Amino acid sequence: MRTITFIKQAVIAFSLLGLVACTSTSTKQGTVGIKREQLLLISPQEMTQGAQIAYQSVLKEAKTAKKLNTDHAMLQRVRRIANDIIPQTAVFREDAPKWDWEVNVLESEQLNAWCMPGGKIAFYTGIINKLKLTDAEIAAIMGHEIAHALREHGRERASEQTLTQVGLSALSIFTGVQGPALDAASLALQVTLTLPNSRTHEVEADRMGVELAARAGYNPYAAVSVWRKMDKQSEGGQPPEILSTHPSHSSRIKDLTKYAKKVEPLFLKAVKR
Repeated sequence: MRTITFIKQAVIAFSLLGLVACTSTSTKQGTVGIKREQLLLISPQEMTQGAQIAYQSVLKEAKTAKKLNTDHAMLQRVRRIANDIIPQTAVFREDAPKWDWEVNVLESEQLNAWCMPGGKIAFYTGIINKLKLTDAEIAAIMGHEIAHALREHGRERASEQTLTQVGLSALSIFTGVQGPALDAASLALQVTLTLPNSRTHEVEADRMGVELAARAGYNPYAAVSVWRKMDKQSEGGQPPEILSTHPSHSSRIKDLTKYAKKVEPLFLKAVKR
């Protein structure tokens, strides 16, 4: 019985793996040329609905704590920049400008901002205040976070997690391995499967982000200055890039400089309009 069950699990796992080479989002390449097959097992509707529920939960919690949109001027500033960028999302996805976009600012010391699937954006006051961000730097960060949603990185990672759990179940049934040994197997799968893709996600979002900002009329080189500021904020340095879910600051700055130059003509064209 164990062998039969394992075979069923293995068939599912390998069937899912077979989708990796034939599944992709509807994201267009843009000027920066983003093109990569993706593993997408979770439906976009599920991700959007889940994001809506999660986002409203975050807003409710922040409102209860009186930390939601406490600085009106900052809120209007962030929303104005978002309104400049959102129309530009059509270059990567024709449907994106019509998403149910929401933009809010949360009072927090964290250096953070994010965009959930479907266009649910949050900026933390800490990243704006501590880094003394210019409008162009806010646009760089916002473009990056919006790119994650456009490229459906959240959906991809959820799919990877689903595949990982199927694989672990099959491994446990076949070998009888449980406990710490299985945890080690889980870590090995994550290092092999999840971390490299996460770095890929960050690079894709960086490149798409500078294009979005440039098309909206914001200097794309601001993305480079953001990461120079982030580098100065780092305490104790970064782990080696191969062990990190993000590119090293130096690698990121080098890549952003290259792609900012690539999209500079778009920025110059936008500011002349």
